[in-house]
Amino acid sequence: MKNINDLRKWLTEHHLAAYIFPSTDPHAGEYIPDHWKTREWVSGFNGSAGTAVVTPTRAALWTDSRYWLAAEEQLAGTPFEVVRCRRNVATAEELIEWIAQEGPQDEGITVGIDGWCVAQSYAESLQRAAIAAGMTLRTNLEPASTLWTNRPPLPDSPIEIQPLEYAGETAQDKMKRIREAVRAEGANATIITQLDEIAWALNLRGTDVHCTPLFVAYLTLLPDEAILFTNPDKILPEVARYLADIHVRTAPYQAIAQMLGQSRELRGLRFLVDPDTTNNVIFDLLSLIDTLDNRPAFPDDFYANAANIAIANSAPVASPIVEHSSIVAPMKAIKNEAEIAGYRSAMRKDGVALVKFLRWLTTGQWTMDNGQWKMNNEVVTEITIDKKLTSLRAEQPLYRDISFDTIAGYGAHGAIVHYEATPETDIPLEPRGLLLLDSGAQYQDGTTDITRTIALGPLTDEERTDYTLVLKGHIRLAMAKFPAGSSGTQLDVLARYAMWQHGLNFLHGTGHGVGSYLSVHEGPHQIRMNYMPAPLVAGMTVTNEPGIYKAGRHGCRTENTQLITHYMDTELGEFLQFEPLTLCPIDTTPIRLDMMLPDEVEWLNQYHRHVYDELAPLLTDETDRQWLRQATKEISE
Repeated sequence: MKNINDLRKWLTEHHLAAYIFPSTDPHAGEYIPDHWKTREWVSGFNGSAGTAVVTPTRAALWTDSRYWLAAEEQLAGTPFEVVRCRRNVATAEELIEWIAQEGPQDEGITVGIDGWCVAQSYAESLQRAAIAAGMTLRTNLEPASTLWTNRPPLPDSPIEIQPLEYAGETAQDKMKRIREAVRAEGANATIITQLDEIAWALNLRGTDVHCTPLFVAYLTLLPDEAILFTNPDKILPEVARYLADIHVRTAPYQAIAQMLGQSRELRGLRFLVDPDTTNNVIFDLLSLIDTLDNRPAFPDDFYANAANIAIANSAPVASPIVEHSSIVAPMKAIKNEAEIAGYRSAMRKDGVALVKFLRWLTTGQWTMDNGQWKMNNEVVTEITIDKKLTSLRAEQPLYRDISFDTIAGYGAHGAIVHYEATPETDIPLEPRGLLLLDSGAQYQDGTTDITRTIALGPLTDEERTDYTLVLKGHIRLAMAKFPAGSSGTQLDVLARYAMWQHGLNFLHGTGHGVGSYLSVHEGPHQIRMNYMPAPLVAGMTVTNEPGIYKAGRHGCRTENTQLITHYMDTELGEFLQFEPLTLCPIDTTPIRLDMMLPDEVEWLNQYHRHVYDELAPLLTDETDRQWLRQATKEISE
């Protein structure tokens, strides 16, 4: 409550009727450094997606279906109401309409948001919605800078070089490709703000972001030079030599605002900029580059005051900006041969760890001791299995980290789509029901993401039916053959068709791209119900993860990471298919065989033969091999 009370005093002092806290940072990140987790600071909700709004009398948090149950649990007893939205981000109209209920004020309604942490396109939509409602939007005030005591500093961990044997293409060649694409769109410069795009373009990695090997920076590509803006302390001598060799000069992270606000060398350039990922302040400063001669003196703390400068100098001028969706994202999404080989290597390592884990979990001896179930004389909880799986992955070569916080939901917790066990919510497992386990790892040669739903003992008919419907959806999508250029939306129904016949559905996406030792969530392509126009292209990775969730009862999800590959050429063009990269048995004990079609059974048997052939030679323990042989044995319809 203290954060809310302090914030409300601050609202009064700054004549604001509401303040909006998005989930993002200045780099449009999904997973962000602690320094920018202002939404979590003010609300207490720690999910990766959500928007908080606070007024003098009310507070609310918007989040999507992945977090509905988790948000309601975390925010119970707080001033925040949970608003369920159907998208990853609440629309501007939804937020402004809710704020308008605050009622008229003597000085009108002014709404605040941090211009550094909101994308330009979203800031524009907020501005339009605010004007339509008779409100004013301010992007040059940020309360956390003064109210958040002990705010985590910007991270300063060292930057590392990603070896060419894993990257597969030099940074010089990548920057050349980017510049060529920029010129093709009628521009001659660009600013790359997304951290995974910077890391990919320069073949560098870091540890600034939880579970994701990124470092905080901006990268400008000008016609004749490249500038990396990052904390100088992060650049060790080896990396400094590397950057000099690829002709990238460095500058302090905060100097990006100084350059855009004061460098007359930028005049006359045309910048290709993605308004969906470039923050409002950077975008506004770029738009004003050609007005430098008409500006007043700038304050010393330019970075902190850049939003004020942009607003004060926003007279209409011919914009030097060419708006375009990210040109780096589709380049990064198509994996080269070295990256694909890295995925295969990472998946084999991950598969070995998963086999060891599943054998441990499914062959343990359960006993009842003083009213408490124990496995091998140990109480096994959701946190226990998270630690066990992570420890087995950490034994594998090139392991660096988990790729996201493990989702280990037993029983009713499996219905919370992005559940993360805490000491307060952690529950013991029992020899019955379903365990939903969604996890992944960062290996230096690849990133993994896998979900398995595991029967721990006897199941209800409902659990078996739901499990089978999810598996049928997974297999139907995995078997798809489709024209090159199809979007994920055109294929999404394959994963949902069987469950739709039972009046069931899931509200999260069916598939997302996976980075190459980068972010576990990668675009621009997705497989989901709402229209996503990005085409599916050979060389892309994408997950396949349908699910069914029944609050208070159970959840089921089956997920593999897949590679899009060539299928055939016909007179109608190229056709593509999916190749499963993930190597791990799918539990066959919950399957209702009477619901399975012959080709679905054959796909599962073929997948299991592949899993066994790939992993058995890598298992040094005969017990593990025997378990894998049993787990992958053929089933019949």
